[in-house]
Amino acid sequence: MKPIQLILNILWLIFAGFWMAIGYIVAGIVCFLLFFLVVPIPFGIASFRIAAYVLWPFGRTTVDKPGAGTGSMLGNIIWFLVAGWWLALGHLFTSIPLFISIIGIPFGWANLKFIPLSLFPLGKDIVDTDEAFGTH
Repeated sequence: MKPIQLILNILWLIFAGFWMAIGYIVAGIVCFLLFFLVVPIPFGIASFRIAAYVLWPFGRTTVDKPGAGTGSMLGNIIWFLVAGWWLALGHLFTSIPLFISIIGIPFGWANLKFIPLSLFPLGKDIVDTDEAFGTH
């Protein structure tokens, strides 16, 4: 990890990452415990995966998962209705106070970039930016 990414990740963790990760963890727990079915397990796994990404995002990005198709699309519709829009609102409301300070502006934009992932997480992979852009 590059030193600037480390600094950005530490600042992000303090100002936004910790709180948003808690939201994803709660959504994942609800998927695992509340429904008692096999069907919501992929939602819980996706929620925990995104929670880890939200905690430490700099140096990583999302890419479309090869082979994701109709199942991911249908799952994303269910996710959107159950948890996605709540998490997207969390990102939106977390970004507002970050935009107030000069140092928080990049973190506000980063928070807004999480909104599409929070709405439709299935069919996405989280990878290192070097891997995504082929700059090993």
